[in-house]
Amino acid sequence: MTKPLKVLIIEDDLMIATDIEEKLLSIGYDVIAIARNYNEAIDAIRKQVPDIVLVDINLEDSTRDGIETVKELLTYHSMPVIYLTGYSETETVLRAKETGPAAYLLKPFRTHELAIQIELAYANSNKIKQELHSGNNSDFLYLPFNKGYEKLAKNDVIYLQANGAYVNAFILSEQHPKLFSMNLGHIAQHFNDSNFCRLSRSLLINLDYVKRIERNQLWMQSLQKPISISEAKSIELMKKLVIVKTPH
Repeated sequence: MTKPLKVLIIEDDLMIATDIEEKLLSIGYDVIAIARNYNEAIDAIRKQVPDIVLVDINLEDSTRDGIETVKELLTYHSMPVIYLTGYSETETVLRAKETGPAAYLLKPFRTHELAIQIELAYANSNKIKQELHSGNNSDFLYLPFNKGYEKLAKNDVIYLQANGAYVNAFILSEQHPKLFSMNLGHIAQHFNDSNFCRLSRSLLINLDYVKRIERNQLWMQSLQKPISISEAKSIELMKKLVIVKTPH
């Protein structure tokens, strides 16, 4: 039996959120949480990763709006996002577009319409994941860059660092990092080789280029400035390397 899709609803109007929840439950979906603001959305995804997220762009009494909230959520995990909003202004649509949403539905919308978009979004997401996994053994990737796709040799990557909905790639023999228009959670699926280590939701490093480790800093080969890391992450990283300690 197929498990119901897990849906996270991010909507500041509790009446609207509850109405959406009831409609989704009647169709057979599993609503894992209703978040009314940025903080509640972050708490929800830390507890359980949804299959899909429905987001209202205008979130009252929230430190960030729906688009900024999605950018942060995508640093935790790659998942399809559907915006449910009353805003159709070009500026808002362009901002939303930067997060790569699966759909953008204007309120009011029909339950049947929402259900179709959820099914399409999830199916397309699964298809992309399958394509990603089928290409994981490749030594080269082609990533979105300047309205096209640029070839990237995985073993030339020193480290990747999240930059909102984008990723800065620090590459061997490149003076400046390259900014790729894809979140780290999505790109990281390609870097599952043993020499890559995801130290945090915003940092993935190539262990082959680790030059020096200190309690709160990490030096990588070919780079002048160290990377700030927590002491806990430093200890975690040392467990992955062959450390020769001074005998007592």
